[in-house]
Amino acid sequence: MPNKNSEPNQKINTIVIFASIIAALAGLLAGFDTGIISGALEFIAKTFHLSTIGKEAVVSMVLVGGVIGALLNGLLADRLGRKRMIVLAAILYLIGSIASALSPSAFFLQISRFILGLAIGGASASAPLYIAEVSSAKIRGSLVTLFQLAITIGILAAYFVDSAFTSTGNWRFMLGSSVIPAVILLIGMFKLPYSPRWLIQKGRTKEAEDILIKIYSGDKDEAQKGLEEIENVISIESGGSFSDLFKYPVSVALMVAVGLFIIQQFVGINTVIYYAPIIFKDAGIESAKAAIWATVSVGVVNVLATFIAIWLIDKVGRKPLMYAGLIGMVLALTGLGLAFMSQGNTKASEIGTITVIAVWIYIASFAFSFGPIPWLMMTEIFPLRVRARAVSIATMASWGGNLIVSFTFLSLLQIIGPSYTFWLYALVGVLGFIFVWKLVPETKGRTLEEIEEKLLKTGK
Repeated sequence: MPNKNSEPNQKINTIVIFASIIAALAGLLAGFDTGIISGALEFIAKTFHLSTIGKEAVVSMVLVGGVIGALLNGLLADRLGRKRMIVLAAILYLIGSIASALSPSAFFLQISRFILGLAIGGASASAPLYIAEVSSAKIRGSLVTLFQLAITIGILAAYFVDSAFTSTGNWRFMLGSSVIPAVILLIGMFKLPYSPRWLIQKGRTKEAEDILIKIYSGDKDEAQKGLEEIENVISIESGGSFSDLFKYPVSVALMVAVGLFIIQQFVGINTVIYYAPIIFKDAGIESAKAAIWATVSVGVVNVLATFIAIWLIDKVGRKPLMYAGLIGMVLALTGLGLAFMSQGNTKASEIGTITVIAVWIYIASFAFSFGPIPWLMMTEIFPLRVRARAVSIATMASWGGNLIVSFTFLSLLQIIGPSYTFWLYALVGVLGFIFVWKLVPETKGRTLEEIEEKLLKTGK
């Protein structure tokens, strides 16, 4: 049982909320790019005469960059700090957005999207980590979930931008519009404090104490207790190299984090996000505009369902939400497969309606479970000295899985058809349920230091 008295009785501080919202904008950038390419892809393909492989390459270059960006974050985050890594990501995103909009060729566009991927991969590792390290146990889950909420808002905003430019097919404006959130993130991050846990790790105790006093609403005694708890845990840690990630008990935590992200990606979520218009067209929604608006409805469901996680994640816990989400996704994916299987025997309009409803259920189930929870748990279950490196490895697993699934989706549709493709993702959901049940710990209501201390002592 967690020691409920071990953490200072912290009030919800406006500095913490503001810091979490600004850092979560990194998620909005990731979501915006994910969503914007779904509407722009067909127009890009016409401009540059892309084949199926060419379209997959345009989508996937961001994911390649994401893997490498996450790796670079692991090498640099402990040296530069979480805050500086997010600032660097915002600068790279700004460069990549402008370059994408001005691309004269498919090759130049792929390079530009690789730069975007570097930014998104680095930010995806640093932003949730930063939020977790400035938050208290009682609201940490909700605040880190803001990162996933920002992703869903970014996707929805991108869908609206796509719909606005669908009639003209101006994909350059679609891609270039992401400059706006990048500038907001860049400016906002300069006003935020460093992570106090990172400062203590670097021996900058006085700076950390000053930030903790602000975080604890000016209560110096409570800030001192928080400072001592962090220092005590650091004192019992060993090492901080990549090799330590593969030594027990940290290796157990790494297996859990990587496993959660593999499940997150291999249930097929980004195939729906990237290729939603194509899915709806194949299901019988014939006009491009109708397919885009069906896609917008998916974005709305995605945002609204994420609020379920913000509301419940620190009340009912991480595992119950994951169980419920996996059940919903498996049922929805099974239904999608059946809908496509019945094409030819059922009216196209009915197939289209069934497909939209199944995708709504699928997206909602993902949004309150495997959307936010892997991002949260990767920030919770690792010791501080290897946390940045471990989070980077976990983030690499997310982007690597995303790359594999996204690059193979259109090919799978051609080879085995949509029904078996969706059923394959449903099988992953079933295996994911067993993984969560057997291996994933519950972290609700425990401070990062409590989680770490228990891991170091018991391996759980």
